[in-house]
Amino acid sequence: MKPVVHIVDDDESYRTATARLLSAHGHRVEVHESGDQFLARLPACEPGCVLLDLQMPGQSGLQIQRRLCELAPLLPVVFLTGEGDIKASVEAMKAGAKDFLEKSSTTAALMEAIDRALIQYERQRAEYDRLQAHRALVARLSPREGEVFRFLIRGHLNKQIAYALGISERTVKVHRHQVMEKLGVRSAAEAVSIAANIGFDLGR
Repeated sequence: MKPVVHIVDDDESYRTATARLLSAHGHRVEVHESGDQFLARLPACEPGCVLLDLQMPGQSGLQIQRRLCELAPLLPVVFLTGEGDIKASVEAMKAGAKDFLEKSSTTAALMEAIDRALIQYERQRAEYDRLQAHRALVARLSPREGEVFRFLIRGHLNKQIAYALGISERTVKVHRHQVMEKLGVRSAAEAVSIAANIGFDLGR
């Protein structure tokens, strides 16, 4: 699916001109005259980025950005403003904005910002997909396998796991084998990598 560049700006002339410019450069574009309109139309999993006006009637660009962090955290934001507001730019960047450009920026600067944002999206999407795949693998473990997995990723030996769970070391070996099979890994280090990726506490 081709990424979409969303232009969110209450200035109709700027919105229209920018949409034509981006379309001429081969981008798929959607325009929104307010942040509320954009959020109402927000696609669930569509790739792309957002060109977001800082100052708009209703919710400001910063408020919309905060909502995007909740609703579509993968969508990178490039802020556009007609005012060189240093404080707002710092706040936007801290909140995760990919770039902060004045509307008077050159076409080349705008295109570079969009390219960076789309690359950022692809990286974040790949990481998100990997995270979901790992979560799905761990979810396949039985309750007992899940217990063995938690001991395994903390570096416990089979005899230590057996003692902690009140089962035989042989049974632990069977469960451990099943864990490795279901996770599709060949070593404890790979299992630890999966656990770390999905946020497991690796402390002993």
